[in-house]
Amino acid sequence: MDLLVYLPLLVPALAAAAARPLAARLEPLLATWLLTAVTVALAAFSTAALALLAASALARVPALAAVGGYSQPVLRRGDPVSVYAGAAAAVLLTAAAVAVAVVVRARARGLAEAYRRAALMAPDGPVVIVPGQAIEAYALPGAPGRIVVSGRLLDALDDRGRAALLAHEQAHLAGRHHLFTTVAHLAAAANPLLLPVARAVDYTVERWADERAATATGDRRLVAATIGRVALLTPARTRRTRAAALAITGTRGTSGTRDHGRRISLAWAGPVPRRVAALLAPPPGRQLTLLAVAALLVLIAGVSAAEAARDLHALVEFAQSAR
Repeated sequence: MDLLVYLPLLVPALAAAAARPLAARLEPLLATWLLTAVTVALAAFSTAALALLAASALARVPALAAVGGYSQPVLRRGDPVSVYAGAAAAVLLTAAAVAVAVVVRARARGLAEAYRRAALMAPDGPVVIVPGQAIEAYALPGAPGRIVVSGRLLDALDDRGRAALLAHEQAHLAGRHHLFTTVAHLAAAANPLLLPVARAVDYTVERWADERAATATGDRRLVAATIGRVALLTPARTRRTRAAALAITGTRGTSGTRDHGRRISLAWAGPVPRRVAALLAPPPGRQLTLLAVAALLVLIAGVSAAEAARDLHALVEFAQSAR
């Protein structure tokens, strides 16, 4: 098996370095789709590479060689991958499977709870106003989804600010942004090197909602001012604890928090200054060069994994014929 099998394990590090420029310079809808797809593809290719390395190590077990009817000496001479690398790959593959299972469980429970809460809320409209002194606004996915906002926050905003806030939350529901962040973080669970890419998806869904709110209100500066205003009103402790929610001030997307089961939608945290600066600047373009870079990274990982699989298959066949 060729040493190209290691490339799918290294390319995610390059993708992590490219994630922030892609998120900042691409149109948010395009960036969200692209980064989510890249995260899933690279996680799949790196998992395949680990599986091939583990299979290479397993193939050197005498009992399996007897069952498969191939020559172990031929296999050892033709495979440059050490048995220790294969064993390490098997451990990493097992750890990845466990991590993905944990994230799937947490996200599934959180989403189920979100749908349950949305179904129990007042059926007289998509916006639910909650009393109390909290400063909060978030989109709760469901059938139908709900926008939950505190009365205190509405009182702190004028009519135009409220329109911007609600347009942002509605964009999260309409775009099903929680699905993009969930998929990206599942992929990152399989390969932790992809975590910066998943966090970039957290950022781009917020930018996507910002741009939709700017279109709905016709005023980019209004949306920027509203984001800043809400961020200043929101206590730091609230921003930290709502890590799994989506809101006008951002999402951190960390599914391991206790709050995830209660709020899978929107939280008041995140890179607010970057988003405000993006709204005050001209709308981003498509940046074909960055798209080409992302496509190249995926292509390299995919071709390397496919070539490694082909080489291992050919080597095993040769070892069988040489026995």
